[in-house]
Amino acid sequence: MMASAAPSTSYAAARDRLETYFDRTAVEQWKALTSDAPVSRIRATVRAGRDRMRGVLLDWLPADMTGMRLLDAGCGTGSLAVEAAARGAEVVAIDVSGQLVAVARQRAPEGLRIDWRVGDMLSAELGRFDHVVAMDSLIHYQSPDMISAVKALRARTSGSVLFTFAPSNPLLETMNFVGKAFPRGDRSPAIAPVREAVLRRALGGARTERVSAGFYTSQALEVSGA
Repeated sequence: MMASAAPSTSYAAARDRLETYFDRTAVEQWKALTSDAPVSRIRATVRAGRDRMRGVLLDWLPADMTGMRLLDAGCGTGSLAVEAAARGAEVVAIDVSGQLVAVARQRAPEGLRIDWRVGDMLSAELGRFDHVVAMDSLIHYQSPDMISAVKALRARTSGSVLFTFAPSNPLLETMNFVGKAFPRGDRSPAIAPVREAVLRRALGGARTERVSAGFYTSQALEVSGA
């Protein structure tokens, strides 16, 4: 069994805030957001943006993933994990929120090879992978913790690590991304804008694509595995 390096204090604190937010505050909102249920105009733009971003990341993965192992790092309610498994991948789908994983497990069709987990996406006990996807699951971490997380994931990946970040710009820096658009009691933990140049200096990177849809802005970056 491989040992995991202890996460930084700031990483652990942000991870714990996310667990609390999704398990105690926002599970019903996220169940609606990731379904066909009616939502507000603001949330509709977030839904549309997330759907587009998921499509980008799936386009970057092989069309036939038979025999491949994929980590959905921060799987939420499981849409990407299901689509990757439908391509033949053996998927480990993990999230800090047990509530969201329960929703994902309930929604997933039978017969797919998905190992649903609750815990830390960086746990070395998850093993090695051909590809890793972290869609909007690192955006609450400051750039040093995001970079360390991607490096940890890349060390256990032979193919590619695909992740998203909130690209730094004046609007995001002043509005704290989507969070401040929601009522106070419904805000998500703060999103940390990151400059693309900072990530590329630390990680390199191949393909990149930005998705903007109303109150959703996120940028995908592909880095090679170890």
